[in-house]
Amino acid sequence: MKTYKPNEIKNIALVGSAGSGKTTLAEAMMYEGGVIPRRGSISAKNTSSDYRPVEQEYGSSVFPAVLYTEWKEHKLNFIDTPGADDFVGGVISALNVVDTGVMVINAVRGIEVGTEIISRHAKRLNKPLIFVINQVDHEKANFDHTVEQAKAAFGSKVVLVQYPVNPGIGFNRVIDVLKMEMYQWKPEGGKPDVLPIPKEEEEKANELHNALIEAAAENDEGLMELFFDKGSLTEDEMRAGIRKGLIARDMFPVFCVSAEKDMCVRRFMEFVINVAPSASSMPPSITEDGDEVPYDEKGPTSLYMFNTTVEPHLGEVIYFKVASGTIHEGDDLYNVTNDAKERISTLYAVAGKNRTKVTEMMAGDIGATVKLKNTNNGDTLNEKDVHYKFGKIQYPNPRFRTAVRAVNTSDEEKLAEILQRIHQEDPTFLVEYSKELKQMIISGQGEFHLNTMKWRIEHNDKLEIEFYPPRIPYRETITKYAYADYRHKKQSGGAGQFGEVHLVIEPYTEGMPAPTMYKINGVDSKISVKDTEVVELPWGGKLVFYNCIVGGVIDARFMPAILKGIMEKMEEGPLTGSYARDIRVSVYDGKMHPVDSNEISFKLAGRHAFSTAFKQASPKILEPIYDVEVLVPDEYMGDVMGDLQTRRAIIMGMEADSGFQKLMAKVPLKEMQRYSTALSSITGGRATFTMNFSGYEKVPAEVQEELLKAYQEQEEDE
Repeated sequence: MKTYKPNEIKNIALVGSAGSGKTTLAEAMMYEGGVIPRRGSISAKNTSSDYRPVEQEYGSSVFPAVLYTEWKEHKLNFIDTPGADDFVGGVISALNVVDTGVMVINAVRGIEVGTEIISRHAKRLNKPLIFVINQVDHEKANFDHTVEQAKAAFGSKVVLVQYPVNPGIGFNRVIDVLKMEMYQWKPEGGKPDVLPIPKEEEEKANELHNALIEAAAENDEGLMELFFDKGSLTEDEMRAGIRKGLIARDMFPVFCVSAEKDMCVRRFMEFVINVAPSASSMPPSITEDGDEVPYDEKGPTSLYMFNTTVEPHLGEVIYFKVASGTIHEGDDLYNVTNDAKERISTLYAVAGKNRTKVTEMMAGDIGATVKLKNTNNGDTLNEKDVHYKFGKIQYPNPRFRTAVRAVNTSDEEKLAEILQRIHQEDPTFLVEYSKELKQMIISGQGEFHLNTMKWRIEHNDKLEIEFYPPRIPYRETITKYAYADYRHKKQSGGAGQFGEVHLVIEPYTEGMPAPTMYKINGVDSKISVKDTEVVELPWGGKLVFYNCIVGGVIDARFMPAILKGIMEKMEEGPLTGSYARDIRVSVYDGKMHPVDSNEISFKLAGRHAFSTAFKQASPKILEPIYDVEVLVPDEYMGDVMGDLQTRRAIIMGMEADSGFQKLMAKVPLKEMQRYSTALSSITGGRATFTMNFSGYEKVPAEVQEELLKAYQEQEEDE
């Protein structure tokens, strides 16, 4: 394979909803470029990108697959991404490193919620989009309706480059309004016959040709002047205008293909090579420090690592984009994230399961390497004395969580290692051992996402695991002030233990003044604060601790022990064992013994006094609340809203959003368990949602009673 320069490299991501035909299109593109001798199919389980066992089992993409083909003296890198919303992490990884997104749309289903969600990620990352309407040969294909939906969702920037003459059964003809030619295929597809546009299509073709010219001219003042002078533009002038429009996201060109029959795939690839921006024509990459790094093969060598897979015979394979310079086999680079030195022992050009060894790659190219020791996704590797550092990829928050354990408890350590490995491959899959909940918690984009992970562990790693309900990270607090005292006294020969603590607790709110008076035993008692300690709690909220001791009844050296005892009870709240928060404590009296008093005595006295006062201070349980946004087609709006209301949701509003409805609500985390599955069931998989932590709010009285009862039963069982 030749070494390609930045202006000879085109990087695209095939994105779109599940079932749009991205993998089939990828097969046709590789076949046309001669990278594979024949096209694989999903039904035959022999495609280049869906080669992992779980993908062959499910019949759909789970991982992003890096692929390439060589076409007309260019290298076309493309990433086949998963269509299921549960695997959106692969889409985001791909869009971060390519120069253009290719939105593949099912001509039967039209614009779907997944189309809208992916387009938002492309917009956030400022990536150009080309629309490819696939499966126009299907008996229920409706090309015109799909285009109407696209214009409704994306506006007048949607401009046809092609349209099918005879969509549906028997499809084999396309009018190209850029080249003003008709293509006609034989049943086997491939290279078409190029024919004049039939007379009955001339009016429509001319109308669309003029619309394309106007759209191309709008992005270049010089072209606009030419257009006004001549009334037309040459093909090359149109290409230049379309390229500028693409880069500025002011134009979304539309193509139509039958990927399965390999019809119009060659023309689409030709357009990408001729018109889509190369790495060198895109804006330079920006480092975390704001420095611009152009795609210059003569610049300092820098690689950005964006994806990781674990292959049976190769181990960890890390995929990279050459951000600058030229990387050679055997080069030593430095990981700017952790200062580790890494040797690039092998370079691969990757076509899914097939990998071709190369000796070098230039800026803008995408490849893979193996045997890196201390490098992860999102790291930057530079040549010596270069300090470029590119930002980490931003992934969406998880939407589904569950507790997990190995069926055989002796496999727990092995399970933890496997889960960390899966996180390396898929950063949207999160794993943590929660000290608070005493569970291994895994989180992902949906139940299907985590069930896929479970399938992989049980079939690939031969480790049986089980999911079980995750606990909710409740919080405990108080709603009024209370006071209590406790004497700890223990005598068992020799030195004993003695400590007595009197304290007041009350709810804490930010900015409240220090205490000066409390009513204790019916008497107004003046308080004098000698010392204040504010503890920022790791789980949120604060504990404010006041030393109000006068007359030395408790030595100052015992105050840290009292605070420690209180903190122990804050970590295991008296109601349900949950963390407590937003409380202030005033220690105002006590007693000590000249011989028997020690730190352990005052720690225990403080702990018990706090626990007693807590239960008398009208304690309340707080639950985590999430802001939830649901993007849903109009016809399912009522059902989705009704379901949310059964989940104790507070509807905050709704608004139209690109042909869909966006419903906004605040929902307790407890009620969001399995919501992704329920939403898919209600809407036939046509809705999606996001959830972000909002804060803690008090649970209703009946819910608190249920929680207290459940905790009591749990304590009795133990």
